[in-house]
Amino acid sequence: MRRRSRMRGALAAVAAVFAVAALPGQTYAAEGAGTYTFDPDAESVTGAEVSADAVVLKPDTVYKSAISGSQKLYYRLNLDARTNAYVSAVVVPKGGGKVSYGDGVTVSIRDSSDDECSSQDALFGSAQYLRPIAAYASRRIDKDGNCQDAGTYYVLVERESKEASAQGEWDLELRYVSEPELANPSAGPTDAPTSWPSASPPPPAAATDNTRHGGAGYYDATSLETGEWKDRIEPGQTLFYRVPVDWGQQIFATAGLSNSTSAKNPFVGSALAMSLENPVLGHVDEVSPMSYAGTPISVPFDPLPPVAYENRYDSSDDVSAMRFAGWYYLSVSLSPAVAEAYGDKPITLTLQISVKGQAGRTPYKGDAGIFAVTQGDKDAAREGQSGAQAAADSRGSSTMKLVAAAGIGAGTVLVLWMGLWTLIARRRAAAGPAVPTGGGQHPYGGPPRAW
Repeated sequence: MRRRSRMRGALAAVAAVFAVAALPGQTYAAEGAGTYTFDPDAESVTGAEVSADAVVLKPDTVYKSAISGSQKLYYRLNLDARTNAYVSAVVVPKGGGKVSYGDGVTVSIRDSSDDECSSQDALFGSAQYLRPIAAYASRRIDKDGNCQDAGTYYVLVERESKEASAQGEWDLELRYVSEPELANPSAGPTDAPTSWPSASPPPPAAATDNTRHGGAGYYDATSLETGEWKDRIEPGQTLFYRVPVDWGQQIFATAGLSNSTSAKNPFVGSALAMSLENPVLGHVDEVSPMSYAGTPISVPFDPLPPVAYENRYDSSDDVSAMRFAGWYYLSVSLSPAVAEAYGDKPITLTLQISVKGQAGRTPYKGDAGIFAVTQGDKDAAREGQSGAQAAADSRGSSTMKLVAAAGIGAGTVLVLWMGLWTLIARRRAAAGPAVPTGGGQHPYGGPPRAW
């Protein structure tokens, strides 16, 4: 029984190791064009139309919610008087239908007297087709700012839908993130920079194997580094990518579509839309929607400033959003109207990514969390891992360390146990055979036996 039990234990340990090794295979890939991959750890939450009924959001947590028609929904925050708080909303339209210019949502954070701390719109502009769009709002601690006191605050998500637009329910993916504490709150400038390098770099070289397929959401966005990358995008599809950008670095990005082999090349307006979001999924910038007529075409982002903490003091969204180091997200959408003109086959997409500048020091105290670029992030970008794969690898590595530690601990106990019994056996052998007593009985009872 003991031998069988030990064998079972050894087999269980081996099975645990192989089970851990299998963890990174779960990628949460979406199926088909027009789908979106939500964070599988997102908690379901319902927004309230009355502020007093609003549910409390927890820091550093992802939520899944929904909003219909022209609803205005409240969510509650309990904030202290020292922490910068950010809440983003990714709008994921569903159920088909159409959108009009200016449809979308406005996200704001407001105090208990309904004074606005900040707000941002996520709107469908000239590219009027359904796709995920994102925006954020913040409560920032600042000497001359409003919303500085500890207390109850509200996230208000307001949907705008024209009468001719689809009124059905849209999903929301909400993220509440708190910013780390500064290492030296009194140091550093409090004004945004007024100039920065604005010359676009030369096109980056393409890697030998430069195919990277984008993810279906921010959660499983595919990691990219400096280089030229190739993908295939279907009409109606949105692909997601992410790029690590450290303090003091600039990101440049250009998207392009290849030519069509069709005999006829009809014109499609606003065929390709590309957007850039920062590490808390705050909207940074978008390119002018690119029209397509069957010939190669590309469009870049306007030059953005290097990542700097003081960018937050600028009045423009594109500059102030470049306030964090970490992963910056690209979403690229191809209009469903392309299918009517060119068929539903995918078209080759190219992305030219350049990250320029030396990485600087973090301004934060302690662990910066998502507001940092780690060696693991650089490795993920080099290997083209999705966010889901990188997270699974990280969990698998931690679990393997735990299993290894448990194995070392069990091995140590086994060695000590074997050593103890070896010592006992040697002492018994040196003492000679036991002398039977009590009518030939074993000294502890039972029939006589040699030791």
